[in-house]
Amino acid sequence: MALMLPLLVSLALAQVMPAPRTDGNSRLAHRQLVEKAAHGGIDVYFEGDSITRRWGTSDPQYRPFLDSWRRNFFGWNAADFGWGGDTVQNILWRLTNGELDGVKPRVVVLLAGTNNVGAEPRNGVDAAAVDEVAGGIAAILRVMREKAPDATIVLTGVTPRRDRNRAMSLMPTIDAINNRLAAMADGTRVRYIDINARLLDADGSLRDGVTVDGLHLSVTGYQVWADALTPILTSVLGPPAATDHAPPPTGDPAVK
Repeated sequence: MALMLPLLVSLALAQVMPAPRTDGNSRLAHRQLVEKAAHGGIDVYFEGDSITRRWGTSDPQYRPFLDSWRRNFFGWNAADFGWGGDTVQNILWRLTNGELDGVKPRVVVLLAGTNNVGAEPRNGVDAAAVDEVAGGIAAILRVMREKAPDATIVLTGVTPRRDRNRAMSLMPTIDAINNRLAAMADGTRVRYIDINARLLDADGSLRDGVTVDGLHLSVTGYQVWADALTPILTSVLGPPAATDHAPPPTGDPAVK
């Protein structure tokens, strides 16, 4: 059964094309992630950019995040396929070039789009960025459904980011994107979660301690995400097992 998307999103989808990263390190990372996909034993497949990648990476500087990952997901056979700096176009390219082939996960978790929003302050809603991210996510969902037709997809709303002037002027654009993403979920095969209310204070500013730099989540921020995911994973997979069969975490090839 094809994934049904609103007409407006479908029209935007045609304008978003897969785009590879051309630097050597990203190419090497892609090959490693294709090998990781071929390992098998993956029931929960995480996809996204650096916010996703740092949670389940082997890079030593992010060890506290990996400890959080293991506390929350061990026994559910979860594997991380995020890559830092990726736009929705880059993620779309990776998914169409082997990183989801043959994996057959039962749950796919997606968080993407912040690198399309960027960090430059702006006034009001950036309609072009909204269309670009919504169209890219729609294309990603279509590929995920083609390659993992039986998976429950958990679409996570774009998380807050503070711009270079420390004002939260990016939030109107992020909120508009998330409204579009929420409309893509049917509550069953595609489920939408938005953790931003737990990352922001009542005045709309980032809560202390939920990010490490105004964008990337801290251990506290990752726990907010995990708390939103746990009921869904439990409903689909049951309680975590005593053993885990996912491939070992991978990291940045440039980190020695």
